[in-house]
Amino acid sequence: MTLEELVKVIDATVVTGHEKLTAKIRGVYVSDLLSDVIGHAQEGQVWLTIQTHTNVVAVALLLNLAAIIFTAGATPDGETVTKAQNEGIVLLTTALSTYETAGRLYRNQQ
Repeated sequence: MTLEELVKVIDATVVTGHEKLTAKIRGVYVSDLLSDVIGHAQEGQVWLTIQTHTNVVAVALLLNLAAIIFTAGATPDGETVTKAQNEGIVLLTTALSTYETAGRLYRNQQ
């Protein structure tokens, strides 16, 4: 699945990274604990979280994640958006719960 397809499946809003939406994702990782993500997420995955502070961008950059998806209506602040833009990290938001977002992605995996 590409990020562009993912956006449609979860009714997401693209905050940053419009130019990267053709990238294919390699899976999904769900966690709100940064150390857990660092220890277990893999390159090319999208990360579902409600954490919106700037440290999430650093984690995504470290692991070369395809995107960060903020679920349950969580939205990043201006500092996080600016950092993501500067580092080339895709940020998406969705009003769906984390559970619903993960479920839709699971059902639509290719």
